[in-house]
Amino acid sequence: MLVFWKENLALLAVPKTGTTAIEQALAPHASMAILDPPVLKHLPIYRYDRFLKPFFLRAADKELETAAVVRNPIDWLGSWYKYRARPSLKGTVNSTADMSFDNFVLEAIKGESAPYAHVGSQLKFLTNRDDSVGATHMFRYEDMPRYIDFLETRLNRKIDLAQVNVSPARNLDLSTAVEEKLRRKWIEEFALWESV
Repeated sequence: MLVFWKENLALLAVPKTGTTAIEQALAPHASMAILDPPVLKHLPIYRYDRFLKPFFLRAADKELETAAVVRNPIDWLGSWYKYRARPSLKGTVNSTADMSFDNFVLEAIKGESAPYAHVGSQLKFLTNRDDSVGATHMFRYEDMPRYIDFLETRLNRKIDLAQVNVSPARNLDLSTAVEEKLRRKWIEEFALWESV
């Protein structure tokens, strides 16, 4: 998560949406950069509302706007699937190296999934304490140039993103039956992405 005080903006780090590349490009220019541990780097908006927003209001009578990126749920799951197939996880309970994307998705949409399929929810990440959904400014991962244009204008600087945190290539084809089940179970996740 990055905070730009003068520009009145907090960038929320939704997991698997290019946040590491954004951080590498912009952290040196931020007023505050929360990069570790992951539970703080990826602070969901409801925790931001509970902890940081009141702190900023009390400390400086300022309410920052927020910005976040959301990703197509299939691609988002694909990114998790690839990330957890990296060699350093091989043989652990978090590894997806020896399974198909279909099996990973089916496990991820269960109520109680195996450790390798604990991926969270973009919807939950972006649901405010008052049950409203969204940040002040939201962008699709698939339209990253629009987000970069917004940031360049708002922060008054040129941004060159490096390709970082790239996961191993994997087949991300879903069978029709599994995709239909995913779309039924995650209808609200798809609705969030489609609303952006």
